[in-house]
This record gives sequence, C-alpha cells and structure tokens, in this order.
Amino acid sequence: MSVEGRVVEPAAAESADAVLYDALDTGVAVLTFNRPERMNAWGGGLAAAFYACIDRAEADPAVRAIVVTGRGRAFCAGADMGNLSTIGSASIDSAGNADMDQLVGERHPHFVTSLRKPVIAAINGACAGYGLTQALMCDVRFAAAGAKFTTSFARRGLIAEYGISWILPRVVGWSAALDLLLSGRVFYAEEAAELGMVKEVVVPDELLSRAIEYAEDIAANCAPSSLAVIKQQLYADAMRDVVHASAVAEKLMHESMQRPDFIEGITSFFEKRPPNFPPANGPAKGHDQ
Repeated sequence: MSVEGRVVEPAAAESADAVLYDALDTGVAVLTFNRPERMNAWGGGLAAAFYACIDRAEADPAVRAIVVTGRGRAFCAGADMGNLSTIGSASIDSAGNADMDQLVGERHPHFVTSLRKPVIAAINGACAGYGLTQALMCDVRFAAAGAKFTTSFARRGLIAEYGISWILPRVVGWSAALDLLLSGRVFYAEEAAELGMVKEVVVPDELLSRAIEYAEDIAANCAPSSLAVIKQQLYADAMRDVVHASAVAEKLMHESMQRPDFIEGITSFFEKRPPNFPPANGPAKGHDQ
C-alpha cells in the first residue's frame, strides 16, 4: 500500500501487515491500521504492530510528528472480541482475574500521551469503544465527514474503560462526556467537531492529506524540545492546581531559554525564514516536577 505514491512498509514481521508504517521525508510518520476486514478492531496483531510503529517513530530523530489513521471503512471499531467463546477464555485467567492483555495488548492507551512527539489522528471511519479511547489519547484529531463515533460501553454491559472517563471530560466537557458515556449513542463527525472532539471535519478523500499537512507544518516550524515539554506539561497539569502548574511552567520557561532552540526561534522570526530546529535530545522534563 502507498500514501500519495509513497511506499508503505509493514510494521513488524511478526504482525504481518496489521499496521503500515510510512516515514515521509517531511518529518512525519504515518501509521495505518490495516485490518479492514475486521474494521481495524483492536487485537493482538494490530496492538503489537502499533506499539512497534510508535516505538520506531519515537526513536527516529528524523520523525517530528506522527499521524495515525485506518484503512477501509473504520478507524478502529473497538476491541476485537472474536466471538462469545473466545471472550470468556481470553478475559479470565486461572485465578479468576480479568486478563485484558490478551484482548487489547500490554499497554494502555494513555501511553500515547507520554510520547515526546505530537500524535494526530485522521479518523477515516467508524470510531467506537476502545478505538475512541485510543483516538482521544492522540493530541489532535481530524475526521472524515460522516464518520460514526460511539462510546458503546454501556450498551455492551461494560464500563468507561482504559482512561476514557479521564480524557473525555477534559476534551468535550463534563456534561457532554456524561451524555456520550451514559447513552452510548452513535454520533457523527460533525457533532464531534461541535463538541471540540475533532479539530476539523474533512471530505473523506482529503482527510489524510489534510492531517499530514497539519503534521508537516508542526514538523517544519516547531522545536521538538518545545513540543516534548509542552505535551508533558499539558497532561501533567491536568492533575495539578493552578499554583503548582504555574510554578512548574516558570521553571521550564527558564530552562527553555537556555537551549539553542530559543535562539533559533527568535533569530528565524526576525530574519523572516523557517526555523532550523535540531532534533530533541534525551527525555523531556515536566511531567513529575
């Protein structure tokens, strides 16, 4: 498969083509869920391939932003539950405890929030349950016109799983989150945009190119060190009071002004040219300070 004529590689041999990986020469990595026959349902092969792709993009200094999308009619239609017989055997271990790793993989969706690089979701179609949780943990979301969304948990006898009860109210507000979680109703991309869940609704044929364009603008004009710290500030500050958040921000501001990125950002502004920021080095600071 290719994106706009570019060759897309499989993520990992052991996961076949469950997720496709395309590193563009513009500093953007495109990850494509590639189980269209299962509506990109989240399961073992797809999960392992996604983690491999994310780790690869995070480790590559040439990659400065990540776009995640799906192939076919769905972005991700939820956890791949197989059938009733496999659900029982996969979800309960010998001690009678839930063993959800077999269904959804060994990492929780919130690990995406800890990445140094911005992750942009291009939601091409159905986005439900676990798939919606995964999309919400991305930093920015675009959606194809007419794409269907649903939390679905209450209609399956489940609860607000894997952090969606934490992230959804922060994205759309308390009242809307209660509506979407308690009703489990289907809503469309257009309503998702009204709620602030997605940044833009785009004609389906233009969705991926628009998300890539947005990611390329970040890759070309934003300092990787700043992106890493800002992401960690945002997610950490969600758990802090304003006094603590302001104190941490002041410390991080002083640190940022000591980096060459600051000089380059100011110099390029006055010289009216694109900035030439170096890749980020070492782990970002900000989460636990």
